[in-house]
Amino acid sequence: MAFFFRNEESSVIVLNENQKTPYVVSSKSYTAVAINAAAKTGEWIKSKVGSSLKMSTKYSEQDLVTEVDKGAEQMIRRLILTHFPDHAILGEEGVEPGPDASNLALQAVKDEEFLWIVDPVDGTTNFVHGFPFFSVSIALAHHGEIIVGVIYDPIRDELFVAEKGKGAYVHGNRMQVSQEEHLSDGLIAVGFPPDPSFALPANMAAVQALAPKVRNLRAGGSAALHLAYVAAGRLSGYTEIGLNPWDIAAGALLVQESGGMVTSTAGHPYDLSVRHVTASNGKLHHELITVLKEAKATGIAEDK
Repeated sequence: MAFFFRNEESSVIVLNENQKTPYVVSSKSYTAVAINAAAKTGEWIKSKVGSSLKMSTKYSEQDLVTEVDKGAEQMIRRLILTHFPDHAILGEEGVEPGPDASNLALQAVKDEEFLWIVDPVDGTTNFVHGFPFFSVSIALAHHGEIIVGVIYDPIRDELFVAEKGKGAYVHGNRMQVSQEEHLSDGLIAVGFPPDPSFALPANMAAVQALAPKVRNLRAGGSAALHLAYVAAGRLSGYTEIGLNPWDIAAGALLVQESGGMVTSTAGHPYDLSVRHVTASNGKLHHELITVLKEAKATGIAEDK
């Protein structure tokens, strides 16, 4: 059980009952603003579970959006801009559907000094169906480098927090990736983005290649939570083709600050432009990338 409270200097202290050294976040810091925005928005989203929703599609019939997604992003934007009015925000609901629009939106803001990257409901399809695996994902990049990552699961009331160079935490506990050294011992997550023409066949090729080589596969439907689970040691790895910056950014920092590795599916270093991602505990990363390359399942032209 974790406790959150403020001291005399108005700092947020995250303290596990078995933890001697508290994890302290200044209430004026970027991290505190991200935590506040994720927690408040997540609680509002949770209150809408099971209610009648106005729903429409975006890029495909599988790409859903609701008024909750839109309202959640507006809430996050207001909370961030109240504290940092000069910062830029890249949010899913402010971008036209499709990979080309996503790339253009990133190019338009990639040179901003401070860029917040927001997915108000990562796992909208799960949310719509009442499947309890969705999250709020908020990251902050400074000159293109992720320095804060926060993912909040409102159903489990789990807050995953990472600061560049300061580690990653859940329930006040420092997170560490799992220790499996081989795919045969690993629990690996995969995903199926709403792109039936490109991403679906590529991800199916990855599934077919990985299934006989791993302990088991999982597909929860929230890229952000998959990454958070890799960071927490609950998954050995995760790979998916056809994502967007807001799906990956916060979770990538969580994994890195927990001792894991995040690259493209071809093994190239992670940056905000990566759309085909592989994350792992690091120990089985090379083996995971090798399987994807051999199966021509990276989604990257040079490997086809």
